[in-house]
Amino acid sequence: MAAEGIICLMAASAHTNAPVAELAQSAPGNAPAVEPGTASKLLALEARLEQLGSLMVAYSGGVDSAFLAATAHRVLGPRMLAVLADSPSLARRDMEQACAFAHSLQMPLHVVATEELERPEYQRNDASRCFHCKDELFAVMESLGANLGFPRIAYGMNADDTRDFRPGQRAAEEHAVLAPLAEAGLTKIEVRALARAADYPLWDRPAAPCLASRVEYGRTVTREVLEQVERAEESLRQLGFRELRVRHHGELARVEIARTELPRALTMEMFDAISAALRQAGFQYVTLDTAGFRSGSMNAILPADTLARRGA
Repeated sequence: MAAEGIICLMAASAHTNAPVAELAQSAPGNAPAVEPGTASKLLALEARLEQLGSLMVAYSGGVDSAFLAATAHRVLGPRMLAVLADSPSLARRDMEQACAFAHSLQMPLHVVATEELERPEYQRNDASRCFHCKDELFAVMESLGANLGFPRIAYGMNADDTRDFRPGQRAAEEHAVLAPLAEAGLTKIEVRALARAADYPLWDRPAAPCLASRVEYGRTVTREVLEQVERAEESLRQLGFRELRVRHHGELARVEIARTELPRALTMEMFDAISAALRQAGFQYVTLDTAGFRSGSMNAILPADTLARRGA
């Protein structure tokens, strides 16, 4: 679990990191003004971060963790550190985008190697897989924090996430990891609105959970499987699709594309292009899910009592 060190303390910021409450008065471009209730939640978030004094943020480059990290950086300056976990479950595209955003804000970023893929409990890929992934991450961050003088860890859970099935929340509770966005009552939509007001280019970036979330439950998660999913999804982006998932069902790839983009996929020419791209990635059969993209669609097969436990 070697750390690759602090990076991205570099060139001048290409994007503003001014208080979002100020930006809300004159949001850039066509960004709508931030609602007063959202602005009040932002003030509560800032106050909480200042109260903490110093903080390490589990940073993935997604909108929630990026906004939390950027706000912590603005409030705490050098008393914060973003920590990005590099593992086979993180797509290289997401890794590059996460580093680029941190670089643009001159935000301290420490990349660590995590080894969840070495855990049999993670590999077996049951409903608790996300717990073992987050348990590994937070354990690595605790060790790093002890060495660097950061006793507190936070992650990007928002208020909406508390109502979803997210086993990683249990790992956060066991490691006493904080969730400042959720504490402030900020929802997914509100976080995106604040990121847009701050002129962060990732404000509308599609959600990008780890590659293992594409693998059907019960199928062993291996480096090769994750690389196959990554190749397949990247090939679809090269065809011009933006919000998508390639669900791994062994020899079968089930393609989910956002319903707003789905009509473009429904031609014989695009059928052929998609099939060729995914066969090139190693799948024998390809099917297009006519229901379109749904976040967490793999969870549909889980028993109701498992889903009811939410953060179980």
